[in-house]
Amino acid sequence: MFKGRIPVIDHMWQTETSGPMFGNPYGLGMLPIKPGSATIPMPGIEAEVMNLDGKPCGVNEKGIMVIKRPFPGLTPALWGEPERYGRDYWNVIPNVYYTGDSAQIDEHGYVWFAGRADEIIKIAGHRIGTIEVETALLTHPAVAESAVIGRPDELRGEVISAFVVPRQGFVPSDDLKKQLLDTVRHELGPVAVIGELNFVDMVPKTRSGKIMRRVLRAVTQDKNPGDITTIEDEGSVEEVRQAWHQMREELKNAG
Repeated sequence: MFKGRIPVIDHMWQTETSGPMFGNPYGLGMLPIKPGSATIPMPGIEAEVMNLDGKPCGVNEKGIMVIKRPFPGLTPALWGEPERYGRDYWNVIPNVYYTGDSAQIDEHGYVWFAGRADEIIKIAGHRIGTIEVETALLTHPAVAESAVIGRPDELRGEVISAFVVPRQGFVPSDDLKKQLLDTVRHELGPVAVIGELNFVDMVPKTRSGKIMRRVLRAVTQDKNPGDITTIEDEGSVEEVRQAWHQMREELKNAG
């Protein structure tokens, strides 16, 4: 079927759901792959993208992914915290399960996740997901890993602060930085304003591979990153801090 090639099948699930809620239903019939999309809701999952007022979003309109009714794999409660389960999962948007993930559904019914709702960057009234920016950076052949956050900005509300790990064989330079900025602009348009782009050897991640954006936010705001016992490599925090301080010095000298 694949002529010797192996397909990359994306999916989305949460610990609370016991298994994938969105994916390509390979066992039932392979759908065309759209790179970056989690494809469609799995059988038994009644999903919809809504705004915080509970109104359904239109085609390609960003909102919050919700599940409209329970299903067998969904956790029925939080151990010892029944009030929080109701408050944080079922009452944020009344009567639907609040995933906390920003998403949109395209004209073919494919689901595109932009990141956690609290990780959406708001630039001059425009909402951009952290994953969208990281994915745009990864389209450049020089980028091995990327991590971005929103940084407060007096003029625009927020701007993007990006941390990039170059692939082996690529050397950080002003020219490479310009290429990456142009790549993001080409992929996402002029609304994706990058305040600064930092080259690092590693980004702070948990042992399960999740980017610790709260650590990046703490570093860029000169705050204590707090508990980092789940971090994969504590040296990544100092790596990011040094890159950020160097970037600030460069911006100060340029001004």
